[in-house]
Amino acid sequence: MRAVLQRVTGASVTVEGETVGRIDHGLVVLLGIARDDTERDAAYLLEKVTGLRIFDDAEGRMNLSVLDAGGSLLIVSQFTLYGDARRGRRPSWIDAAAPEVAEPIYNWFIEQARRVVGRVETGSFRAMMSVELVNDGPVTILLDSRKLF
Repeated sequence: MRAVLQRVTGASVTVEGETVGRIDHGLVVLLGIARDDTERDAAYLLEKVTGLRIFDDAEGRMNLSVLDAGGSLLIVSQFTLYGDARRGRRPSWIDAAAPEVAEPIYNWFIEQARRVVGRVETGSFRAMMSVELVNDGPVTILLDSRKLF
C-alpha cells in the first residue's frame, strides 16, 4: 500500500461539480492499494499516517502528529500510485489492486481512521475527482507499506 501525504491548510474533493469532502488544517492522504495488500498493510500505514510528527509545535519544529495538532484527514483513493512507467510511455497498472479487491481495504482504512482521528473526509471510490489543496510548507511525504515493515 502506498500513500502520499500532504500537510495542508485546506483541501477539498469535488465529483461532478459537487464537493464530497473538505478539510481545513490536516493531511490529504492519496491512497493506492496493491493487488496483494491486506488489512495488515492498511493498519501499518494508518499508524504511520496518524503518528508522523510533521506538524509544527509552539517552537516551530516539526514535532506534532496530525492527532497532536488537532488536524483532519482527507483520504482519496488513487490507483495511479501503482503506475509503473519504467518502460515505454504509458504506465502499466498491473500492480494496482482490482477495484473489487481495493475498495474493501480502502473502506477499512477509512473506518479505522475515523476511530482515531476526530474528522475524516473522503473522496468517492472509482470516481473522476478534482482535488484542490493548499500544501502547507510544502510538506509532502511518501509512504510504502512494503518499505516500512
